[in-house]
Amino acid sequence: MRLSAPLPTPVEPPDTRLRGRGLIAARVVWLVLAAGLFANFLFGIVTYYAQLQTVCLTTLDQCTNWQLLPANMQALHQFGLSVGVYAAAVTCWDVAISLLFLLVGALIFWRKSAEWYGLFVSLLLVSFGCSGLDSSLSFLSAPLPLVLFQLLSLLQWPAVGVFLVTFPTGRFTPRWTWVIALLWLVQLLEFVLPSPYNIADWPTWLVGINHLVVWGSTAAVQLYRYRRSYTPRQRQQTKWMVFGVALGSLVVGLSYILGIMVPGLSAPDSPYQLLNVVFVGLEWMAIILALGVAILQYRLWDIDTIINKALVYGSLTALLAALYAGLIIGLTSLAGFIAGPTATNPLALVISTLAIVALFQPLRQRLQSLIDRRFYRQKYDAEKTLAAFSATLRNEVDLEYLRAQMVAVVQETVQPAYVSLWLRTPEQPAAGLLPSLEARE
Repeated sequence: MRLSAPLPTPVEPPDTRLRGRGLIAARVVWLVLAAGLFANFLFGIVTYYAQLQTVCLTTLDQCTNWQLLPANMQALHQFGLSVGVYAAAVTCWDVAISLLFLLVGALIFWRKSAEWYGLFVSLLLVSFGCSGLDSSLSFLSAPLPLVLFQLLSLLQWPAVGVFLVTFPTGRFTPRWTWVIALLWLVQLLEFVLPSPYNIADWPTWLVGINHLVVWGSTAAVQLYRYRRSYTPRQRQQTKWMVFGVALGSLVVGLSYILGIMVPGLSAPDSPYQLLNVVFVGLEWMAIILALGVAILQYRLWDIDTIINKALVYGSLTALLAALYAGLIIGLTSLAGFIAGPTATNPLALVISTLAIVALFQPLRQRLQSLIDRRFYRQKYDAEKTLAAFSATLRNEVDLEYLRAQMVAVVQETVQPAYVSLWLRTPEQPAAGLLPSLEARE
């Protein structure tokens, strides 16, 4: 008996590899631009370090990124650090993140330079790496030859728009999506136009609409392509990219929320203000590592497990933290109501801790089941199908029914091109009593 379940034939993407003289010319241009950007990067390190060793006494918008303000000096003294040590630490951290950009960009160039998209992404990463965190290493006071290369940084954000619209295939799909990349170029002009046309002079609501149109249309295109045209591998690449952006945004978001929840941390003289550069660096580190994995296509299948565990344990941590805080507050209030407002009851802490320990495993299992049903329905359905078929095998003796059930289970869980099932007949040599099943991919 043979049943077939044909699958749609994947469409081969057009060949975008460079060859011959075109490939050599593209690589030479890449190397020249990268060398010029790197020279500007070295000049920027020296200039940036010199600026960080002085305290900014002007307005905040005229200060270098993470340059000390007079209000920060007290926080610096609480750490027991001098201005020189702070300048060296911030510069080293900035350079370390920049070198990570350069390393991933160079690796993509080494592995993918035969494709125009590999050249484009690697040069984009080198450009961002040579600019430093939030363009901290970009200085127009550099020598003229270096300034010419540094002006490439003005095209970074339009290039980011092209990258986001074409990732991970390197093509505009649908074709009209090049218009969205054009919106990113228009947004660049909004930042360089003189006042009152500069975006800094716009009302807040208009700036919000502008960002919503640019970023929202880009996200909508990616969502459309993910659901309609991406192959399984391209979906995994997209998951890696989204995971990196989400993780980096979570780091910065938590640091911001912590500053709101604890007002003292937002004070200018708080040591917490000196850690902003660390959070920004961690954000970019998560993004660049995820992007490198996505472009180089290394172990893409692991991302589903990582996302699954991140959802489970992230939700579990937030839920248990809220329950723990609620139990402590509630039990402490109850003890104060019974024994008086000045009473201290360490028993509340003990009971809350034991309750959290007891709830950990049941909550984890429930969250795992909920997330599997909501986000990993195919895996959840396959496990349920196999469990139901195992129960059927224990109770059913009708071979015809079992044969139909077995074919249905294999088609639903494995999803092969076709399934063939043979049962030995009495005329054949009795080499075994079990039926043979061939599930051919």
